[in-house]
Amino acid sequence: MLKQRALATTILSATAVAMTAGAAHAQIDEITVTATKRTATAQSIPVTVQAVDEEALDELNIGNFTDYVRQLPNVTFAGRGPGQNTVYIRGMAVQPIGVQLSGAQGSPPNVALYLDEQPVTAPGRNLDVYATDLERIEVLPGPQGTLYGASSQAGTIRLITNKPQFDEFGAGFDASMSFTKDGEMSNGIEAYVNIPVVEDKLAFRAAFYDINQGGYIDNVPGTFTTDPSINPLSTATPDAVYYETAVNTDLAEEDFNDSFYQGARLSLAWNINPDWDLLVQHTRQKLGADGVFDYDPDVGDLDVTRFFPDELDDKFNQTSWTLNGRLGMLDLVYTGAYLDREVNQSIDYTGYNNSGAFVSYYTCTYSNPDYVVNYGIDPRFITPGGRECLDPVKGAKVFQEHSRNTHEFRFNTPEENRWRVTAGVFYDDFEIETQDDFLYLATPDLGFVRNGPIEAANNINDQTRAPGVAFFNDITRTEEQLAFFGEFSFDLIPNTLTASVGARRYNFDLDYTGSSNFATGIFQGDPANGVTDLDLGRDYDVSGGHTPEPRELNGEIYRLNLAWTPTQDLLFYGTYSEGFRPGGFNRGGGLASVNPTFPTVDTFYTTDDVVNYELGWKTRFLDNTVQFNGSAYFIEWSDMQVSRFDPQNVSILTFIENAADSEIFGVEGDITWMPTANLTLNGAFSYNDTELTNVKAQIAELAPVGSQLPLVPEFQGTLRARYEWMMGDYDLFAQGAVQYAGDSFSSLLADVREKQDSYSTGDLSAGIGKDNWQAQIFVENVWDERAELFINTQDDIRRITTNRPRTVGLRVSYDY
Repeated sequence: MLKQRALATTILSATAVAMTAGAAHAQIDEITVTATKRTATAQSIPVTVQAVDEEALDELNIGNFTDYVRQLPNVTFAGRGPGQNTVYIRGMAVQPIGVQLSGAQGSPPNVALYLDEQPVTAPGRNLDVYATDLERIEVLPGPQGTLYGASSQAGTIRLITNKPQFDEFGAGFDASMSFTKDGEMSNGIEAYVNIPVVEDKLAFRAAFYDINQGGYIDNVPGTFTTDPSINPLSTATPDAVYYETAVNTDLAEEDFNDSFYQGARLSLAWNINPDWDLLVQHTRQKLGADGVFDYDPDVGDLDVTRFFPDELDDKFNQTSWTLNGRLGMLDLVYTGAYLDREVNQSIDYTGYNNSGAFVSYYTCTYSNPDYVVNYGIDPRFITPGGRECLDPVKGAKVFQEHSRNTHEFRFNTPEENRWRVTAGVFYDDFEIETQDDFLYLATPDLGFVRNGPIEAANNINDQTRAPGVAFFNDITRTEEQLAFFGEFSFDLIPNTLTASVGARRYNFDLDYTGSSNFATGIFQGDPANGVTDLDLGRDYDVSGGHTPEPRELNGEIYRLNLAWTPTQDLLFYGTYSEGFRPGGFNRGGGLASVNPTFPTVDTFYTTDDVVNYELGWKTRFLDNTVQFNGSAYFIEWSDMQVSRFDPQNVSILTFIENAADSEIFGVEGDITWMPTANLTLNGAFSYNDTELTNVKAQIAELAPVGSQLPLVPEFQGTLRARYEWMMGDYDLFAQGAVQYAGDSFSSLLADVREKQDSYSTGDLSAGIGKDNWQAQIFVENVWDERAELFINTQDDIRRITTNRPRTVGLRVSYDY
C-alpha cells in the first residue's frame, strides 16, 4: 500500500510541477478508425470505441494479448496462458471451457476478435497475434452484430495492421531485454521496412518479430497417489489393496513456462488507377509455450507439480486481400481472407483421478471374475486378492486444425449526403477438425490394446491410436454463414441531429460429425470368449439425436441510434442494439443420464441473445486539451450458454446448456488531459453491476438468482501519466501507470465458485531519444502483485492463473 501511495504522490507531484511550468498547450490528437466500416475520427462517430493507436501501443510496451487487454478497464479475460484465453467485455462472462475439449465442445466466444477485416475468433483459443507493426487496436464495447455479425454480442476487438505507404521509405527495429523476479530472462526483436517500389503506384511493407518470454513458474518434484477420500467413486476405490505412486522427477524444472512468438507479415499495395486500389497481405506466426501459466497454492507460490509434459505449438497463416474502388457515387469494398491454423498441445491430466467416475476401469486391476464375461477383461488382470491401482498418470494430446474462408462485399454512399447507406453481404466458412487423445498410462498393463475408431462416416483419422490412449475424439465442426447487413442514416437536422437504423439477416448451417471412441480390452468383442460387441463409441451422424444433415439457424438483429451534436466538441447519442452468438451441438447430447435425478442433455443448444440500451457522450473542452468520453448501459442477456464438466452424474463429461438469464447495468469512461504541452494524463474506468436474474438450468448447477456474474469486477480503473521534455538535443520522458481491479468470482457453477481477490499493479518507464534513436528502461508490476486472474479446476486440481512477477527491462528503438 505504501508503494501505491508513493506512486500516486509522484504522479500528482509531476502534475502540479507541470501545471506551473509554462503556459504552452498541445491539443489531443485525433485517432482515425473504421469501426463503422467508414473512415472517420473516433470522436465524430456515435459509437463507443476505445482506440489505442500506434504511439500508445509503443508507450505502453504492448506485445501480446494479455498486454493490451489489461490496459482496457472494461475488457477482462480468463484462460491459462498464451493462445488459451477468452475475452469478456461489459461484464458479460461465464467461465471458459478447458482447452482439452475446446475444439470438440467449446461454445463460440461472445466477443469477436478481428485481424484487419477477418474474424479470427475460436472456442477457447482466440488467436493470440503479437502486436508488431500495428496501426491501432479498436475495442467496440456492446453488441456490434449488425455490422460484425456472430459472436459480437458483447463487443468486438479489431487489430489493424500498418499498410504499405507510397510516399516514403521507412525502416526500423525494436530490441528488448528484461529480467523477471525469480524467473528467466526475456528478449525480443521486432523490425519493419516500407519500400515505395513504383512511385504512387506500388508499395511493399514487411514486419518481422522474434520474441522469447522467460518462465517464472516452477514444476517442483512431487508425487501423486490416488486417494479414496477424494474420489471414492472411481480410481481411488476403497477396496483397492495397492496404489501405485507417480513421481515427476524427470519433468521437474525451474521456470518451465517459457514461451515464444515468431512471425512475419508481408504486404503489397497497388494503386491500379485513381479510383481503384488493391492490398494483398500474408501473415504467418508460430506461438510456442512450455509448462503452465497457473500455479497451485497448495504446492507453493508460483509452483506446480505436473506429471505429464505440458507443451503448446500454435501456428497460423493468413492471406487476405482488399479491393477498394469507386463506382459513380458509391465507394465499393471487397475483402476476403483465408486462415489456416494448426494447434498441437500436450496437457497433464493426472488430476482427473480426483473426479472421474469410471477411471478405475482404465487404471486398476479387477477382483471380480464375472468381469471376464461382462466386460471382456483378460483373466490375467483379475487379482482375487484385491484391486491394484496402477500408474495414475494421465495426459491429453490435442491436435486441432482450423480453416476459415471469409468474403465481404459492401458499399458506402458519400459521407457528405444528408442520407447515407452502408450495406453488404458477408460469407464465412469455418471448420475445426479436432483429434483429442486422452492417455491413461496404466491401460497397456491392463490389456487395453484395441483402440481403433468406430466406423463413422466422417472420421478424420482411421488409424489405430497409440498404446495408452483410453479415449479419443475424432470430430469435425463446420459453421457456414451467409449474412446480409445494412445501416441507413439520415440527418434530421443537418450537422446536428442524426438518426440511424441497422439490421442484419443471418443464415447458418451448423454440422458436427465424426466419432468419440473408447479403448477396448484384449477379449472385448471376441465371440470365442463369449463376449459380444460393446458400444465403444459414438457416430455423430446417427447417435443420440444427431443426423447426417446440418442444422439450420436463421434470424435477424437490429440497431437504432440517435446522435445529437450541439457543437463540434460535443456529441451525445442513444443506442438500442441486439447481439447473438450461434448455438451448437452437445458431444454427449441425446444419451440417457447415468444418474436418474439428472435429465438427458439436449443434442443442440441454441443461440443466446443480448439486448443493449445505451446512452453515450464524447466531449472536448479547454481548446482540445481535455477529452472525456463515456457511456451508461443496461443489458439483458437471455439463454446464456454455460458449460459444465460432469464426469459422474450424466456421464457425458462436458456439455453446454442455455442455463440462465442475467442483467447488467454499467458505466464506462475514459479521460485524457494535457495540462501542458509536456504532460499527458490518461484515465479510464468501468463499473458493472451484474446479476443473475433467472436460473433455468436442468443439469448445470448454478449460483442462485441474484448472484454476480463471474470473472468481471464491479469496478476497474487505469491511470497513466507521461511527461516529456527536451534537454539540449535529447528528448526525454518519464511515465507511470496504475491498474486496479476489484473482487470477482471464478465461476457461475455453484460447486467451484469462489471469490477472486482485488488487485492493483503498477508500471514505470523512462527513456531518452535523439534523432531516430530511443532507449528506455521499464519496470512492470512494480510492487510484484500476485493477481488472481482466473481460479480454475479445469485439470481437477485448484490452480490460479496470475500475472508475470516484477519485470525490469531495457528497450532500444530505431526509426528511419
